[in-house]
Amino acid sequence: MKTMRICYWKSSSGVAINNCNSMRIVAASQFNQHEHEILMSESYSLPTEPEGMVATLLERFNSGKVGAMMSLYAPEAVLIAKDGRTITDHTEIAAELERDLKLGLPLKAKARHVFVADNIAQIVLDWSIDGTGPDGKHVHIGGSASDIVRRGADGRWRYLIDNNQGTAVRQPA
Repeated sequence: MKTMRICYWKSSSGVAINNCNSMRIVAASQFNQHEHEILMSESYSLPTEPEGMVATLLERFNSGKVGAMMSLYAPEAVLIAKDGRTITDHTEIAAELERDLKLGLPLKAKARHVFVADNIAQIVLDWSIDGTGPDGKHVHIGGSASDIVRRGADGRWRYLIDNNQGTAVRQPA
């Protein structure tokens, strides 16, 4: 076990506050999924209603942290790649997400529909990433996603199917 000083910036009403705490750190592999999520900052809590998924997605994506994004996914979740492949391996899902996160540009998204049936929900949302990428070139990507989320035993909602291009025709890589 190590003692580390953890610092983060928190913005409230446009004022940045530096918050530092000393804490004992134990290897992350010693925690189950639920315990690992509790260790995350309160600002990264998972939603208790499916309507909260979009705000949670925006917060986590715009943090630029792949780890923050990956905890949005159920263990058996799949991501539908831009070329239409179904990706089940979480390492590959993280690599796909990393490509968009490395752009360093904010995600904008708005839910169009949220359909709920018990512990399953479909979220249809319009999203975009716009701006100047790290290479100096203009970036404009986006689409209309058709995602499926599920409420876990802990009452938190996570992605089961992340289909960010919805019904768009995919072009093989």
